[in-house]
Amino acid sequence: MTAPAGSSPALVRTFTQRFSCTPRGARLARQLALVELHDWGIPESTALSGDAGLLVAELAANAVVHGRVPGRDFELRMTLLEGVLRVEVSDARGDRRPVVRLHAHQAEDGYGLRIVEALAAAWGVQDRLIGKTVWAELSVRAAAVARMRQMVVDGEIDFNGRGVNRGA
Repeated sequence: MTAPAGSSPALVRTFTQRFSCTPRGARLARQLALVELHDWGIPESTALSGDAGLLVAELAANAVVHGRVPGRDFELRMTLLEGVLRVEVSDARGDRRPVVRLHAHQAEDGYGLRIVEALAAAWGVQDRLIGKTVWAELSVRAAAVARMRQMVVDGEIDFNGRGVNRGA
């Protein structure tokens, strides 16, 4: 697939995976998100990767704690489109809406959405036929976008963000 002459290739990446609605599933979601971002040219050592990993961890943990329905998984979806990385976590509990709460000093829980609110450029909730999707967006710095665009031009990654096998 090539971009039309005179235009830049669109930087579109997507990753979707279902996980068991357990603490182990939430940890695995974060780990695989970081691996996927690395494959997209966003190394784990970058601020964007760190922020995205934290968003995935918090949203996945909330899905496990507040959105769990026995026998149902939660779904992680990440989309990178030009200057925005969108993280979505869907669960089966549409009746339990996320709320940012003010907590007393030294509260043991309830900080997850405050972290999401602090990191994300925007966040919200969308209803689904079954359950809900909580999403958060991070701004991608122009330098990261330029680096990924150059990786596509150099043939290091394809338009899906996967490394290109150069063979021997």
